[in-house]
Amino acid sequence: MSELDDYLAFARKLAEEAEREILPVFHGDFEVEFKKDRSPVTEADRAAERRIRALIEKKYPGHAVLGEEYGLTGDEGSSHRWVVDPIDGTVSFTCRVPLFGTLVSLLVDGDPVVGVAHFPALGQTAWAARGTGAFLDGKPVRARPCERLGDALLCATGTHFSDLGGGGEPARVQLASLLPKVRQFRGWGDCYGHVLVASGRADAMIDTAMKPWDNAALVPILREAGAAVFGVDGREDDLVQVDSLVSCAPGLRLELLAALGA
Repeated sequence: MSELDDYLAFARKLAEEAEREILPVFHGDFEVEFKKDRSPVTEADRAAERRIRALIEKKYPGHAVLGEEYGLTGDEGSSHRWVVDPIDGTVSFTCRVPLFGTLVSLLVDGDPVVGVAHFPALGQTAWAARGTGAFLDGKPVRARPCERLGDALLCATGTHFSDLGGGGEPARVQLASLLPKVRQFRGWGDCYGHVLVASGRADAMIDTAMKPWDNAALVPILREAGAAVFGVDGREDDLVQVDSLVSCAPGLRLELLAALGA
């Protein structure tokens, strides 16, 4: 077993351990708070991240950890950095919609080499490590072929930072002109939408507001599944840091970028 295999197995364990904090809250009563950016947070988010951090610090005390709820801890200069989103899709969680996920990734020298997306309420897990291929519940998955937007099923998390979003936000994508060009549009968003692309169940997914903990785990899964993955401006490098993320069948990339106004 290689070192990368060990890291991947540990990342999967971390996501599964987080479920112990998440599901009892999801199926019970809980309070919703709102951060300064108006995004929701619950005790499940915080408790799951604390559990993940404790396990990392015990097994790899020299590694840094970046998480949505508690920021960056450990040696900032470490070559190894775990990136964690305990509940990606907290809006879904607070509405008791089961499409939220736990994201765990490992960066080595800034490159996301391991990614896990675990969906506690669905009992599903997607994972990949560099060079291994992508898997969903132990079975290899690939992005499905699609060459035309007119044949594509498109997903998006929402209309924020688009020309449909309103509220004075600057538009990053032109959804109004894009939607009539696709075969079907559905709002299966957050990490779930990107895993749909990686597993060949959707053809494209657009996220217009992303942070490193949203991106890091998805990038290796999508790449290993053969999907195209880039920012809404077409950027393909340093994707952990982009503030938007698009994934799609490789044959759609150029037409989709043109339709987005990039």
